This record gives sequence, structure tokens and C-alpha cells, in this order.
Amino acid sequence: MKSTHSTRYRRFLERLRKARRRAGFTQAEVARALHRPQSFISKCEAGERRVDVIELEDFSRLYRKRLSFFLQ
Repeated sequence: MKSTHSTRYRRFLERLRKARRRAGFTQAEVARALHRPQSFISKCEAGERRVDVIELEDFSRLYRKRLSFFLQ
């Protein structure tokens, strides 16, 4: 099945997953820290749910990454 996401958004999703892994978190741990269900994290990382700027800021703080890391 062909992706409906742009190349830029697919790169963003890869950075989102990479940042979590490098920070040493599981999806469940991120979910607990952000007070969200694990399925929310999974859907964000899979591109099934768009990440808004406030959510990106939450991920950025938790993973200790600058916002620019996700937008390169």
C-alpha cells in the first residue's frame, strides 16, 4: 500500500522513533510520562495520527532534543 505521507513527514516520523529509542524509552514509558495511552504513542510514530506542535514540544522535552532535530 502506498504511503499518503510526504517524504518530509516520513523523515519526521523516523526521527521521532529514533529520538525515543536513543533516549532509552519504550512506547509504554513515554505514554506514562506524557499521561497518554500507549496506543497514542504508537499511532503518532506510525503516522496514523498527526503530531501537533504542542505534542512535539512534549516529545522534545522528554527526549531532550531540540525541536530542530525533528524538522531537519
